[in-house]
Amino acid sequence: MPDSHDHMPQTKALTDTFGRQINYLRLSVTDRCDLRCRYCMAEDMVFLPKADVLTLEELYDLSKAFMDRGVRRIRLTGGEPLVRKGILSLIERLGDDVDRGLLDEVTLTTNGTQLPHMAADLYKAGVRRINVSLDTLKPDLFEEISRRNKLAQVLEGIRAAKAAGLEVKINTVALKGMNDGEIPDLMAWCLAEGLDLTLIETMPLGEIDDAREDRYLPLTALLPTLQDRWTLTPSGHRTGGPARYFSVKGHANRLGLITPLTGNFCDGCNRVRVTCTGRIYMCLGQDDHVDLRAALRSDDPEAELEAALGKAMLEKPKGHDFAMQNDRMVGTVGRHMSQTGG
Repeated sequence: MPDSHDHMPQTKALTDTFGRQINYLRLSVTDRCDLRCRYCMAEDMVFLPKADVLTLEELYDLSKAFMDRGVRRIRLTGGEPLVRKGILSLIERLGDDVDRGLLDEVTLTTNGTQLPHMAADLYKAGVRRINVSLDTLKPDLFEEISRRNKLAQVLEGIRAAKAAGLEVKINTVALKGMNDGEIPDLMAWCLAEGLDLTLIETMPLGEIDDAREDRYLPLTALLPTLQDRWTLTPSGHRTGGPARYFSVKGHANRLGLITPLTGNFCDGCNRVRVTCTGRIYMCLGQDDHVDLRAALRSDDPEAELEAALGKAMLEKPKGHDFAMQNDRMVGTVGRHMSQTGG
């Protein structure tokens, strides 16, 4: 059956009530993961039944609907997106849309464990850059944070990604009392390896074993330590996400900061998140959502999806509710990051 997507007129762009146009979709393809990072999920996670999860065809249909409404970047997330069976078929279809000019890029965020055997196929499918989550280069600490002994596998995956021609950016969650003392060395390693590094403040998402306040490290407190070692200059570089970048004197690679608690970045928000069950969350830091799966599986998916996305734009808030008050995190939401899409 021919794909009619090429012949469809573009529907009205997704614009919220604050005039922000949504051109970036973070699409979760699974809630499952082969790691159990402490800040992301509990040790004993109960994963979704398969019937609740969108099929690969539904994920593509949803992607098309967003593309028809002005989305130019799609990032696949999880859980761990590369553990989803058949995921390359979805990536290949989105890669074809990049080739046809319907998308600017398809990217993904991964923990790196599947890259040793998948990196070359990702490049062949049309991916050109990826984010790899890596919080430490110390095997014991990696196992403590992720509850799995897979650091060597991740580092092998990063090497495989570079060899395949993928641009790799490292994402590191700054964790007080765990990896805070290592971050300068991690940055030095990234610069030596030709990798951008983005540091992320931990966020109050889901119930976990540790008190989040005990691990919270404001990046404003960490930045001076890095500035003692490198000359950092604010950069206008943007990749479509919330990171604010710094150029590093003497190096081609950059440092990014994502600061939901010390530096709200909501004014320029251009993105929404869709879970693997088809819920669209208009804001990472709020629980309000609209059910797109019901629209997709209805008798009139085109009309129902139009209505659902219109409702989502009306309900997209100006910003999240994350904050620190009296040394406590407020604005907590109940779902885990792995359920939302990283």
